[in-house]
Amino acid sequence: MIDVALHGDERRRIAEALGREPTRVELYAFDAQWSEHCSYKSSRAQLRRLPASGERVVLGPGEDAGILHLGEHEGERYAVVAAHESHNHPSQVVPFEGAATGVGGIVRDVLCMGAQLIGIADALRFGDVATPGTHQRHVAQAVVDGISAYGNAIGVPNLTGDVFFHEGFNENCLVNVIALGLVKESQIVHSFAPPGSEGWPLVLVGKATDASGFGGASFSSLALDAENDAANRGAVQVPDPFLKNVLMRATYRVFALLRERGIAAACKDLGAGGVMGCSAEICASGGYGARIDLDRINVAQANLPPEVLAVGETQERMLFILPPDVVADVLRVYNEEFSLPEIAYDARAVVIGSVTKEPRYVLRHNGQTVMDVDIELLTKPLELAVARGEYTSAQRLEPPPRVAAFLSSLDGCSREPLYSRYDAVVRGCTVLPRGYGDAGVVAPIPGSSLGVAVAVAGNPRYGVVDPRLAAECAVLEAVRKVVAVGARPIGLTDCLNFGNPTNPEHYAEFVAAVDGLERAARSLGLPFVSGNVSFYNESSAGKAVPASAIVACIGAIEDVARTVTPALKRAGSALCFAQDLDEVLHAMQEGQVLACRAITGGDACAAAVEMAFASARAGSALGVCMPDGIAGVDRGGFLVETTTPFGERVGSVLDEPAIVFGKTRWNVRAVHDAWMRPLAEIYA
Repeated sequence: MIDVALHGDERRRIAEALGREPTRVELYAFDAQWSEHCSYKSSRAQLRRLPASGERVVLGPGEDAGILHLGEHEGERYAVVAAHESHNHPSQVVPFEGAATGVGGIVRDVLCMGAQLIGIADALRFGDVATPGTHQRHVAQAVVDGISAYGNAIGVPNLTGDVFFHEGFNENCLVNVIALGLVKESQIVHSFAPPGSEGWPLVLVGKATDASGFGGASFSSLALDAENDAANRGAVQVPDPFLKNVLMRATYRVFALLRERGIAAACKDLGAGGVMGCSAEICASGGYGARIDLDRINVAQANLPPEVLAVGETQERMLFILPPDVVADVLRVYNEEFSLPEIAYDARAVVIGSVTKEPRYVLRHNGQTVMDVDIELLTKPLELAVARGEYTSAQRLEPPPRVAAFLSSLDGCSREPLYSRYDAVVRGCTVLPRGYGDAGVVAPIPGSSLGVAVAVAGNPRYGVVDPRLAAECAVLEAVRKVVAVGARPIGLTDCLNFGNPTNPEHYAEFVAAVDGLERAARSLGLPFVSGNVSFYNESSAGKAVPASAIVACIGAIEDVARTVTPALKRAGSALCFAQDLDEVLHAMQEGQVLACRAITGGDACAAAVEMAFASARAGSALGVCMPDGIAGVDRGGFLVETTTPFGERVGSVLDEPAIVFGKTRWNVRAVHDAWMRPLAEIYA
C-alpha cells in the first residue's frame, strides 16, 4: 500500500468519486490537497467567524496574501500586502533549512500578488535552552541562522519579531514568519485564472525540480515521529536565497512588462503540493481546468517519478498564466535577461501546460495519462465534523518576577543578540529598525511620508492557562505595539499553532483561541486578512505545545517624521500609564507624547527601565523615577513620556542615568549589562 496520510474513509470517497481506484499520482495528489495543511478541513468552519472585511481591506483571505489600503501619493492608491505562515515541523527536523524555506515561501506569497517586498518578521518559540549541547539549543541557534542567512541574502529587511522559551516547545518549536509588500491598488496580480484565459499557457518559473520536499504537505499535517526521521528530513525543502534574489528582481521586471502592455495575468507561489497543488488551485479558482505535461518540467536530476514531478515541493518556484503573445517575452526576461540557467542548474522559465475550458485536471508523463480527475473534487476544501472537548487550565497566571529578576531572565532579557544577526535596513527605507521600538517602521514609497508599522505578539505562558485569554491578549498586545510607535492599526494576520485536531481537548483549545481572536478583533474593529493554522504540534507522548495564537498587526503612519520611539527625551517630564488607544493616538497627533512603550508581559516598571535603555542607546543620560511595582501584568497598556499628563501619572524622567523605584536605586548601565547577558551566551 502506498504510504500516504489519507484516512480510509477519504480513500473510499476518492475511489467512489472517480468510479475506480486512483492512480499512484492521483493518490499522492489527493494526499496533498486534502491534507490539513492545504484544505484546512478541521479549522475552516471556525475561521469563518473571524472578521475579514473593513474599509481598509482591499483583499481579504482567499489568495496567496491579504491586502490593506495604506494611503495615497501623487494620485495613486497604495496598499500593503501581508502574509503569515508557519514552518514548524521542518524547523524542528532540519532547523536551518526549515526556517530558511519558511522565509522563502512567505516571500513568494507576497511577491506573486504583484508586490515589491518591503519587510519580513518572525515569531519564534523554542524549548528549554539552558543546557549547552542539547537539541533544543541547537534548534534555537540554527533557526535564527537560517532566517538571517535567507533574509539577508534576498535583501529584505527583518523589521520585528519576538521569541519565547518554554519547555512545552522542547519537541516542537514554532517558527512563524510574516512578509510585507507594497503594491499600487491598480496593479494587483491575482492568483486565479483570468476570465477568458482558456488555452493560455501555464509557465513554470524558477529552480529545477528535484526530490526535496516530496510529501511536505502531509508531513506538516501529522505529528512528528522520530522513527520516520529520514522521511521527515526528505520532506523538507532546500533553500536557495541567491537564486531567489535574482528571481525576485526578474519577476519585478515581468510585472512591469505586463503592466506596460495592460495584460491581466495570474501568478501563484508553488508551495504545498508543488506543481499539482499550484496549477490546480490557480485554474480551479478561475473556473477552469488544466492539462500539464510533466515531461516539460525542468529538472535537477533524471528519472524522477511522475508523483515527485507533480507533488514535490522544490523551493524557489512560481507559476504564471499568460496570454500566448507575451510568453516568449516573459521567457526571455527570465532565461536571458536575468540568466536564471546560469544562476542555478537548469533554473528557468518554461511552458508546462495550458488552461482548459473543461474542469478536469490532467497530467501526462512519458506519453501516458497519469492523472485525470474533476478539478473541483481535487481542490474543493473538505470540512470535517470535529469532536470538541473541554480544555483544562494547567495553572493560574502568576505575576512577573520583580523587575530586576524579570529583565535578567529569558522572558524579559534583551533580544538584541538574536536579532542583531538580521539585516534591518537593507532596502534603505527603514525608519525604525528592530529593537528601536515596539514595532518596526518602514517608509516604502519614495518621496512620500507614508509609513508602515508591523508588530507581533502571542505569549505562550498565557496559552498554558487559558487559550481564549491568550488569543485576546495577542491581538491587544500586537495592536498596542503598533500604536506605541504612532501608527494607526489597519489590519491583522494570525498563525494558530495547536496540537492534534482529533484530540478533543486539543481542538477545544483551538476553538477557544478563535473565540478570543474574534472577540478582540471585533471590539477593535480590525480585520484578519491573512493567516495560517498549524496542527499536530505535539510531543511524542501526545502532549500539545502551549496554545499559541500568534498575531501580527499592521499599522499606517501618515507622516513617518512623527514616529514615536521609547527613548526618553526630556528630564522632568511626566511618565503616565494609559490604556485607551484613541487617547494615546490623539496625544501623539497633538505632539504631547515624547516617548512611548507598550506594556507587554512585564509591568510598567520593566517598561520604564527599557525606556531608559533606549535613551542610553540614543546617547542621552536620562533615567526614571517611579513607585515600586506600580503596574502589574494584569494592567496592559502604555507607559508614556508626555509634556501634558493624561491617564495616571506614575513617575518622572530623571536628569541622570539612574533607575529609582521607591527606595531602590540602580545605575542604568549595570542593569543594562544584566539585561543583555542571557541571550548573549546562546547567540554568541
